[in-house]
Amino acid sequence: MSDAFSAIPAAVHRNLSDKLYEKRKNAALELESTVKNLTSSGGHDKISKIIEMLIKEFAKSPQSNHRQGGLIGLAAVTIGLSSEAAQFLEQIVPPVVKSFSDQDSRVRYSACEALYNIAKVVRGEFIIFFNQIFDALCKLSADSDADVQSAAHLLDHLVKDIVTLSDEFSIEEFVPLLKERMNVLNPYVRQFLVGWITVLDGVPEIDLLGFLPDFLDGLFNMLSDSSHEIRQQAYSALSEFLQEIQDSPSVDYGRMAEILVQRASSPDEFTRLTAITWINEFVKLWGDQLVRYYADILGAILPCISDKEEKIRVVARETNELLRSIHVQPSDGFNVGAILSVARRQLSSDYEATRIEALNWISALLNKHRTEVMCFLDDIFDTLIKALSDSSDDVVLLVLEVHAGVAKDPQHFRQLIVFLVHNFRADNSLLERRGALIVRRLCVLLDAERVYRELSTILEGEDNLDFASTMVQALNLILLTSSELSKLRDLLRGSLVNPEGKELLVALYASWCHSPMAMISLCLLAQAYQHASVVIQSLVEEDINVKFLVQLDKLIRLLETPIFTYLRLQLLEPGSYTWLLKTLYGLLITAFLSCMQQSSAFKILRTRLKTVPTYSFSGGVHFFQYMHRHEDGGETEDNNINTSHQGINFAARLKQFENVQKQHRAQTKDLE
Repeated sequence: MSDAFSAIPAAVHRNLSDKLYEKRKNAALELESTVKNLTSSGGHDKISKIIEMLIKEFAKSPQSNHRQGGLIGLAAVTIGLSSEAAQFLEQIVPPVVKSFSDQDSRVRYSACEALYNIAKVVRGEFIIFFNQIFDALCKLSADSDADVQSAAHLLDHLVKDIVTLSDEFSIEEFVPLLKERMNVLNPYVRQFLVGWITVLDGVPEIDLLGFLPDFLDGLFNMLSDSSHEIRQQAYSALSEFLQEIQDSPSVDYGRMAEILVQRASSPDEFTRLTAITWINEFVKLWGDQLVRYYADILGAILPCISDKEEKIRVVARETNELLRSIHVQPSDGFNVGAILSVARRQLSSDYEATRIEALNWISALLNKHRTEVMCFLDDIFDTLIKALSDSSDDVVLLVLEVHAGVAKDPQHFRQLIVFLVHNFRADNSLLERRGALIVRRLCVLLDAERVYRELSTILEGEDNLDFASTMVQALNLILLTSSELSKLRDLLRGSLVNPEGKELLVALYASWCHSPMAMISLCLLAQAYQHASVVIQSLVEEDINVKFLVQLDKLIRLLETPIFTYLRLQLLEPGSYTWLLKTLYGLLITAFLSCMQQSSAFKILRTRLKTVPTYSFSGGVHFFQYMHRHEDGGETEDNNINTSHQGINFAARLKQFENVQKQHRAQTKDLE
């Protein structure tokens, strides 16, 4: 140390710690000159001693002025060393960097100034300290003192210039430090980091793109910054990276896909849009290579389809279609179960568009990978059944298409109808609101006769008789009014002469026994008029309740619709269709006795019967006289259609009907 003191004049030593900057500066200039002389004479040992003295006596001094003098002195030594400074950097740079965290802002400022001057001399030689310097500059960028910030900014520019021209800079060593800092919230630090990312990405020799997954999440985090400037800087950096990816797609897209999926659900609109745009581009570039990420990507896309921002909705829909159009197989790693799980979760979305697309995915998977989907059926079946209660008709129709796809297998067809009846029983409002829609659509998708036969079989053994009655009434109304069931009606109209129609009538009969009016309607449809009349006569006072009268009102009105045109035409030949007349008069009398004579339905039926021509009866015999004449010992039916019903034991059917009605009466009494 004595060598250092002897090499430096006492005045220089004294002035380095002076309060006045000018005196410290002049002392530094003298020190620089001294070091130059020592360098030219080979006095490297003395120079090392001087550096040690500056660190110990000045840089580490408890006095602020001394510390400032030490920093300017170290810079002066470096300038004096010039081209030989590199061999002393291990001594010079660490104390300067350490001073960046000094509690005195003037010392921090002096540290920036000193390192600036050192860097100008050694240039790329100080790259070995880059990480420490970067870390210090990162902190100084948010310094509380404006002068320190300004000095750090100038130093930062110089360091960037040096790094961009250096062959010694290690991106591998730098990225972990960058990643560690990316989630800092301070706006000055964020600007500092984005600035470095932008600069380094512009250096052809530095492959920053290859390390993008390490700091991508941090950049996306900045998109929601409160500062517009920071958001734009982050967006510009991301846009540049995306362009590079498009031009040279050789990055770890898998890791980035995971980040993008998370950011697609950000509460910030700008972040969501950027993330979904990146996902869209990834699917375009590597759709068939993203197989293992399909479920995660789909989980991000489906909610965005219903985003409040139209731009996000548009990109999400396009991405969804792209993803669904990619042809992959389970052997490629395509996880059908994972996709189904995502779709099932999204069926609970508050947004109709998302639920619809979730169902489209299930339907697409069922068409392309039926075997795999059926393996996971138990996981999604209950959810699909519950979806039948959805508030959207479009959703319900899609649910039914999916169910129909599943029900192509006879085992699952039976399971579907059983579950459907169970849901109708558990939720009566579902039957009221959606019963017709569900049944009609299933009849289109799965064959009306097959659906009605299965429903009838289930309802035949239904323990809840009140529900069975309600369900049969609903099915009967659908049968009589829906265009989708026209072929089924045609089959039933020929049931007394057609074997297929006869089998269908018998199949429906047992369950239709739960509702007298449904049974009468079925008989009118099947042209089994004599049996319809007998059913009416079998009714007792307890059967004529409010529900019965409501159904009677509906039937009378339906008789005037195009579906029963054939029946109204038959009334023009009363002599040939006497049992039809007797049935209709039975309905009229029932309505009259039930005090319905003031209702419009009663008036409609009465008017219709008044139009029946009387001249067709032989000898002008009054209708009731004519009917009395044929009640005993007469023909069993009115015409060829009604006499050709061998194989249908209507007497046995009537007993079956009466037994079921007795059960209904007994259950009603028990409830009372």
